[in-house]
Amino acid sequence: MVFNICFEIEKSAETIAVSKHSTVIVPMLKVVIDATPVYPKPSGVGYFVANLISSLSKLQERDNFSLGIVFQPGLKSWLRGSKTIPECLKAYSDLYFLPMPVRISDLLLATENKSLFSYFEKYFGYPHIVHGTNYSVYPCHQSFKVMNLYDLTFVKYPNYIDSVVAKYTERVKRCLKWTDLVMTISESSKRDIVEYLNVDPDKIYVTPLASRYDSNSLSARKSEILLDRFNYDFSRPYLLFVSTIEPRKNINALITAFNYLKSKYHIPHNLVLIGKKGWRYEPIFNAINDSPWSESIYHLDYLSDELVALFYSKADVFVYPSHYEGFGLPVLEAMTLGAPVISSNSSSIPEVAGDAAVLINPAEPIELAESILKVISDSYLRQDLIAKGKERAKLFTWERTARETLKAYKSLVEPRVKVGV
Repeated sequence: MVFNICFEIEKSAETIAVSKHSTVIVPMLKVVIDATPVYPKPSGVGYFVANLISSLSKLQERDNFSLGIVFQPGLKSWLRGSKTIPECLKAYSDLYFLPMPVRISDLLLATENKSLFSYFEKYFGYPHIVHGTNYSVYPCHQSFKVMNLYDLTFVKYPNYIDSVVAKYTERVKRCLKWTDLVMTISESSKRDIVEYLNVDPDKIYVTPLASRYDSNSLSARKSEILLDRFNYDFSRPYLLFVSTIEPRKNINALITAFNYLKSKYHIPHNLVLIGKKGWRYEPIFNAINDSPWSESIYHLDYLSDELVALFYSKADVFVYPSHYEGFGLPVLEAMTLGAPVISSNSSSIPEVAGDAAVLINPAEPIELAESILKVISDSYLRQDLIAKGKERAKLFTWERTARETLKAYKSLVEPRVKVGV
């Protein structure tokens, strides 16, 4: 990579000035990403990291950089001496195994002694950039440090999180002391990071997410096969929710709205909830059991991507009344697959949905109910939301996410143009 203009290269406290007649050759950018959150059935952070790695790997040759991947074992695997790496990561050639379980590295990050990590830098291959993808980054001395913060639920809404996530605040604040750049997934989260963690907004890059689906994810033939294999009666209309079953998602308000619609308007619909049980899910299932229409409420737990796509594509309406989101990926997935969307008017949701969804106050179950009734009763509104949603979803791609991420990396290491020289 050759530059023939006057610029400064800055790394740590070192500055190198170059005249306009000089030529400098910058070595190929080497990045190492922490892939530890990637599991065999990834969701949340793991889903993001797996897709980011896949998309960045496709840009390497064209954009002249190399991508390394580091993986840490779980405590049980480490105690057994296992060096097992998820199958989805084995396809990458530049793969590093860090022989220290996450639980121990988290304990080390709780200390101020950065020298404890110096021994492990060799397992990263001494890259230009180390990218921590799960609310932490190692204080490697010879690399720029990048850290992902997806949302600040653990700061803003501690009542919505479990005891493990509750410890994030201390760890994040300590890592921020040596972090060169923060990445997040929405402008809403960026504002929260600035307000609650006092991070300079110029140090924060927004790299939006993308759907796991596209318009061709579910062919008519594939739908027929899935319909035959899966034991659910799709002939009855339904309202759909997809995400982890936990208080932050405001599912109790959805159940209240469903009860209201059943009792007052006698809608024929089922309510289908797809997602794994998360933190403090018991009150949600109590509300289901207490509903006079509990037999019309289905919880389907974790399903394959194809089956979730099928449910999105056949829903009368997708309802996502979450109190707080860093991005709100299910909204984007629903729009991609042609489900009209009703969601919250708070946090990042308006930023993702634009004018392609009906947005409601998540604290008002009756407002939610009336919006559902309007969408399922008005075929013109439904088709308008479906069309707008599909167009909106096209704006979000994993290639875009990868390119914005690469742009953020280069902002740290590439020469900065001096103005007026």
